[in-house]
Amino acid sequence: MVEKDQEFLEFVIKGLVDHPNEVKINRTVDEMGVLLTLDLNAEDMGKVIGRSGNTAKAIRTLLRVVGMKNNARVNLKINEPAGGMRSGAPSMAEYRAENPAPSQSPAMKSVDEAMEELGSF
Repeated sequence: MVEKDQEFLEFVIKGLVDHPNEVKINRTVDEMGVLLTLDLNAEDMGKVIGRSGNTAKAIRTLLRVVGMKNNARVNLKINEPAGGMRSGAPSMAEYRAENPAPSQSPAMKSVDEAMEELGSF
């Protein structure tokens, strides 16, 4: 039987992702509470995690509310799919070497240099 917390998570996640048929949720219960483990398509990770992890935080908060209603502590673990963005991703140093920061603001000019430049118009 699918529990309310698992049913809720499945509804929310399948509504967010592009590959809902690949969403798999495993539910385990122990002395610490309920653990919902989420497996999904690698392309959908960004949608579930969200910018700065805000979507995942919101889903976890809602799961805690569902758990409180059912007198259970509910936690969510999102498994990183094989071939995900993190595996084989360049290090920050490699990324910066390949993508240098845009140049800083142009060098400061003296007032005299700026006036000469304006005089040429």
